Amino acid sequence: MLLVLKMEDRYAFLTEWYDPTAALLRRYQLFYYPKDGSVEMFDVKNQRIFLRRTKYDEIHQEDLFVGNRVNVFSRQLNLIDYGDQYTANKLGSKKERTLALIKPDVVTKIGDVLELIYSSNLIVTKAKMTKLTWSQAADFYVEHQSKPFFSNLVQFVSSGPVVAMELMGDEAMSIWRRLLGPADSAVARREAPQSVRAQFGTDGIKNVGHGSDSLAAAARELEFFFPSTIGHGPSNTAIYTDCTCCIIKPHAISEGLTGKILNSISAAGFEISALQMFNVDRANAEEFYEVYKGVVTEYPSMVTELCSGPCMVLEIHGTDSPQTFREFCGPADPEIARHLRPTTLRALYGKDKVKNAVHCTDLPEDGVLEVQYFFKILDG
Repeated sequence: MLLVLKMEDRYAFLTEWYDPTAALLRRYQLFYYPKDGSVEMFDVKNQRIFLRRTKYDEIHQEDLFVGNRVNVFSRQLNLIDYGDQYTANKLGSKKERTLALIKPDVVTKIGDVLELIYSSNLIVTKAKMTKLTWSQAADFYVEHQSKPFFSNLVQFVSSGPVVAMELMGDEAMSIWRRLLGPADSAVARREAPQSVRAQFGTDGIKNVGHGSDSLAAAARELEFFFPSTIGHGPSNTAIYTDCTCCIIKPHAISEGLTGKILNSISAAGFEISALQMFNVDRANAEEFYEVYKGVVTEYPSMVTELCSGPCMVLEIHGTDSPQTFREFCGPADPEIARHLRPTTLRALYGKDKVKNAVHCTDLPEDGVLEVQYFFKILDG
């Protein structure tokens, strides 16, 4: 009698972890078993098991792609390569990166656009609000230089802030272009009434956004907004006056709450004057939260949460924004928030005192400092 043993699904990644104590970059193979959500780690240099197979609910299959960071028991691992051909074929073959550019007419509706992106199983891996100069916009649209609409297009795209995003997912490029709909908003309303351009577009230029039309174009356009050389892309839009800092925490981003939170902020009348996604490393998270060290018992967990994945940082602008925005976020403990202030951000989207959806500046005098920490120091 022939027994056929079915191999259990297992995904393998090569990862790097910076060990701050030894000031060394350590390499591990990370194994993920989708059947029960367990992980295992193997030390590459010392050729031995580092972590025996353990159930770990903090990692999900959609987090596993090259270029992402995952946290395993407070170790921030960079996924640098697939560990075997099986994993590359199963998880990597259809993965694409594309640029999604939100034009000035719809920046205030960014929450709605993100809702559509998340519901289409795409992940936002980078995002930045920026204001292009005329010549930057002309460089970006250089292939349309000979077209009659070129001047109007460049004029419009440089007329106010835009939000550039890197979208990641299976066939991301065609999905995003399908979400956008036909370039002419009037045609979109006839032929694709559910599309973003049908809902929010005006014409063929004020048409919500831009999507890369080929993988080569995506690579070039992503490099334009998110260059590999730090400090060479278009600058952020932070103004550093009359402002406060809001951070949409990694857990809220991985749960797909970003669009809802941004919509709530806009609906409450707050102006988002700068927006950017950051991957914060442990040292920076400790530095940013230093004021809470020894003051709140959750400090170590707060640090771990902030560096567990990408976060989205906002500059909220307005004369009394630190005070009013802090009230809008609600008490730090979502349970208390739900009892006392059920319409606040933490009541609506928080889980516990650490995973409480958002960080906001506590002291009015720290608003500018916290905004500067991200938009000047970390984005330097």
